Amino acid sequence: MKRAEIIVNGLVQGVGFRYYVLRHAQKLGLKGYVKNLFNGEVLTVVEGEEFKIEELFNLIKIGPPMSDVKNAFIKWFEPKNEFTKFEIRY
Repeated sequence: MKRAEIIVNGLVQGVGFRYYVLRHAQKLGLKGYVKNLFNGEVLTVVEGEEFKIEELFNLIKIGPPMSDVKNAFIKWFEPKNEFTKFEIRY
């Protein structure tokens, strides 16, 4: 089990990006959240098996059809086991 924080920038707000991440994270059985940041970026905090988080990261780098991901960064941490599901936070 691992924890990751993923930051993406580009055209990632107002294009269904959070719902895209939510759907894929739930399909992969991951826990955590995704939220818009005030600077226009999107933050995803996720816990689960490392290979599943890597799969989600690869999907995030693509994004939904209306998005345009310029950069995606991932940082790895030890899990805190604080989540019971994956959700969108506001």
